Amino acid sequence: SEQEGVYEYLLNERLAYHGAPQIGKGVGIVGKTIIRHGSERLKKEFLPKILRGEIQFAIGYSEPNAGSDAAAMELRATRDGDGWRLNGQKIFTTSAHFADWYWVGARTDPDAPKHHGITLFLLPMDTPGLEIHPMPTIGDEITNQVFFEDVYVSDEYRVGELNKGFQYISEALDLERFTMFTFSPIEQRMEELLEYVKTAKRDGKPLREDPIVRQRIAQLVTELEVARVLGLRFVAASMKGGKPPTVEASEYKLYATELSKRLANATLDIAGPGAQLRVHTKEAPMRGRPERTYRYTVIDTIGGGTSEVQKNIIARRKLGLPRNF
Repeated sequence: SEQEGVYEYLLNERLAYHGAPQIGKGVGIVGKTIIRHGSERLKKEFLPKILRGEIQFAIGYSEPNAGSDAAAMELRATRDGDGWRLNGQKIFTTSAHFADWYWVGARTDPDAPKHHGITLFLLPMDTPGLEIHPMPTIGDEITNQVFFEDVYVSDEYRVGELNKGFQYISEALDLERFTMFTFSPIEQRMEELLEYVKTAKRDGKPLREDPIVRQRIAQLVTELEVARVLGLRFVAASMKGGKPPTVEASEYKLYATELSKRLANATLDIAGPGAQLRVHTKEAPMRGRPERTYRYTVIDTIGGGTSEVQKNIIARRKLGLPRNF
């Protein structure tokens, strides 16, 4: 309903602002897709556990040869009795090292065009033949390579119709681009920078009196309001029902994550060399947050579809320009 959509938005933003666990993949992505496309069996098995917060999910789309172009995935799923055998590899699967279930796309019809012939499955992360290799990132988090060797999954754990997985993945990515990249942490970092500018000094002079700093802060605050409005546009479009609004999701994700990166760069410039000190360093301004944020915000422009992918979606779906990949 409309009220539920607004409630979810407000709840997720406040949770993010205070550093609490957010709605996450279960409710925000997997649960909604199961409601729209899953069998009654999947709904009965997963939805109550998702609502109780009993299970964690990893999302498996990206592969070594299928990053920005998820439709190029090559993980093979071949029929084996009442189920499927999966062989291949996924990469950049965040949460795989602690998740309970894997939400994974695989190619079930290798002869079909690349945007067809893909099917979505759910399988336990402890399934025999599944091997997880952690990969540390520059953002102090762990992502993973996942290898499949004759991994069996029952057809009962197929999500939706055979060979229509890319349609469901596209819808899920629209949800991810909004749910996983909340506005509130950017707003909070802006507040921290503004407070720093109001109280800090450089060469004995108040930083707030520097005209270059004042202009840069004013520009960032204006851009922050643009990001806020783009998020509200996504919420408004979602309230109309039907599929998640693709263009609005891409516009928000593109602008918010690039703004987050610009804010991180500006914070280092304004705070000076001390902003390179890490968290828990006594002398670090803003509790050392700028250094980690500078590294982490780069990742946000990649996860859920790179900024270049978002521009392609906007060009094609909103402006009617031809596909270029």
